[in-house]
Amino acid sequence: MIRRTLVAAALATVPLAARELLDPLVVTVGRIESEPLDTPYSFDRIDAGFLRDNTRRTLPEALQFTPGVLVQKTTHGHGSPFIRGFTGRQNLLLVDGVRFNNSLFRGGPIQYWNTVDPYSLDRIELTKSQGSVLYGSDAVGGTLNAFTRSSRFRDQAGGEAFTTGSAYCEFRSNGDGSHVGRVESAFGVGGRFGVLLGVTAKDFGDIRDSGVGLMRNTGYPEQDLDLRADIALGPDATLTVVHQNVNQDDIWRWHSTLHNPGWQHDGHVATRGSYNHRIYDQERSLTYLRAAGERADGPVTRWSATLSYQTTRDSESQDRSASDRRYQTAGVDTIGFDLSLESPVGPGLLVYGVDYYHDEVDSTGYRDRGAGLAFDPSFRPVADDSSYDLLGAYAQYVWELNERLELTAGGRYTHARAELGRYYDSSLGADVPGAARDWDDFTGSLRGLFRVNECWSLFAGATQAFRAPNLNDLSGNLTTRSGVNNAGSIDVEPEEFVTWEIGARHDTADHGLSAAVFYTDIDDIITSVADGSGGSVTTNGRDGYLYGVELEGWWRLSPCWTLSGFAAWQDGRSDTPVVLGGPTVHEPASRVMPLTGSLALRWTHPGERLWVEGRILAASAQEDLSLSDRGDTQRIPVGGTPGYVTAMLHAGWQATDFLELTCGLENLTDEDYRNHGSGQNEPGFGAILGARMSW
Repeated sequence: MIRRTLVAAALATVPLAARELLDPLVVTVGRIESEPLDTPYSFDRIDAGFLRDNTRRTLPEALQFTPGVLVQKTTHGHGSPFIRGFTGRQNLLLVDGVRFNNSLFRGGPIQYWNTVDPYSLDRIELTKSQGSVLYGSDAVGGTLNAFTRSSRFRDQAGGEAFTTGSAYCEFRSNGDGSHVGRVESAFGVGGRFGVLLGVTAKDFGDIRDSGVGLMRNTGYPEQDLDLRADIALGPDATLTVVHQNVNQDDIWRWHSTLHNPGWQHDGHVATRGSYNHRIYDQERSLTYLRAAGERADGPVTRWSATLSYQTTRDSESQDRSASDRRYQTAGVDTIGFDLSLESPVGPGLLVYGVDYYHDEVDSTGYRDRGAGLAFDPSFRPVADDSSYDLLGAYAQYVWELNERLELTAGGRYTHARAELGRYYDSSLGADVPGAARDWDDFTGSLRGLFRVNECWSLFAGATQAFRAPNLNDLSGNLTTRSGVNNAGSIDVEPEEFVTWEIGARHDTADHGLSAAVFYTDIDDIITSVADGSGGSVTTNGRDGYLYGVELEGWWRLSPCWTLSGFAAWQDGRSDTPVVLGGPTVHEPASRVMPLTGSLALRWTHPGERLWVEGRILAASAQEDLSLSDRGDTQRIPVGGTPGYVTAMLHAGWQATDFLELTCGLENLTDEDYRNHGSGQNEPGFGAILGARMSW
């Protein structure tokens, strides 16, 4: 049966390690509410309980046990998941359905996903290879919707005042005694209104690895605030106001600095850093106002209108030597509007709407050549005093041909416009007054679902993705890979992708299985290519393809025991210029996820007050490297990244109705390893202790 829609596109493959913790309904990034067997996409849903039980400290790390996702971390304060081979600006992040991506997102790994506080989340839902129809530009590898916590005032007794809250503290032994604390409180009147206020403070210390030892300056502090108020406009309509703020200071790109002594493991050698320091500060805020409701009869059965305002402030300080110190800042103010509607039309449902986002960008750059910091236009991160507009209109129809067969077809029109203020043109070696570019595009999607029986369903589809060049593509001026300067280009054109996918899903009360095979065709991807003088230039320099297999399953062996696990493998090739204007080479795709898998066994006491879970996570060596991978030797060792096997044990005890205690022992064998493409090794053995008081 077709289910109604809410706020996002369509998903379908619960992170089965946590299957018993989840409501069987999926409400998510496909703007369609459906049960897992009725969803024609590959998806994963992770709830707050799974995040808490597995003590993942960042949003990227929360995806560590998700098939098809490589969690790359340039440093422990920055994380950028590779979803089906794509990362950075080619994945789309939403917070409560509000577009998080902005026009400063660069190619390759980015740091921005780490500015979403996982301790404030109710759940996250990831749709893989969704395409651009429902949420627009950037949704190539995946679309992740992070849903924040609320007061749940409609679940309280109607007309009665309520107050709830919790306090959580966490200690990590590996990290110079890292501490995390969160306090949140909710109050209101059941059925009428509710308010939730949460504050999270984090002090992460330097981590230690058995091979490298203490990795100095890998810790950082963070402060987070989230406020949400929900007011009933009627029995089926709600007005929501949200404000969030995240502040992070002194996050070192450790791999670039002298604190990185290099790494040797099984004949693989990563080179040491050379800078005295390379430090990032980040601050982000999101405020939105949303009115949403539903109506059983009438031409529009569900609707949502959202007005949002976001700010992002970044700064980077590089001390390369006594005669070369650099400082860059960039700020983005984003105003957004999203209108989503749902109507029954004939034998199916039509989801349609419009969205618009406008960026205002300021940036500046300074350099100290030994006589003090002075303004230097050649070090602006992007063009100063610029703007970027992204407008889209979409429609998607879910047509139930009969009780077994369902088709989903949709399309989106996108208009993007960039207006650049002053920027530095590296080809001219001078500051230029500005330029303007605009693009139009239409993308489509067609998917099918066949219900074999009550336990099995098959799905398949083809989806287009489109990514318009952003301000970073056009005028970016950043340090990439192992210290290479990369310059944007005003001449780049949009990227286009088509993903073909086929999958199967099995779901019962005691076991579940999902499998998917995908193939993505890549056309005119925007990438950095060596310019022949030691730097690189942004250009449409790569065509190619990526493909992979994902398998996930769980089995309730008995009322107390559950076995779960996943496996994923990817490969790909691309045609890439060796140097700008030079010949191309047919080479492996960059930073492709190696064969990776996990197996977990969980025991839960019959009274559900005590649980213990052991997990093994493993990855094979990744030695199939692109030219850019081979040049990024501070992060990717010569010869490739070694494989690893690591084990962990987690447990929880509901000591009283108001006190929950958790314990985690990670990297039990003190394995010396790093995730492929990361800038530092993962922590060695460590204990994580947590306590939560609720009222």
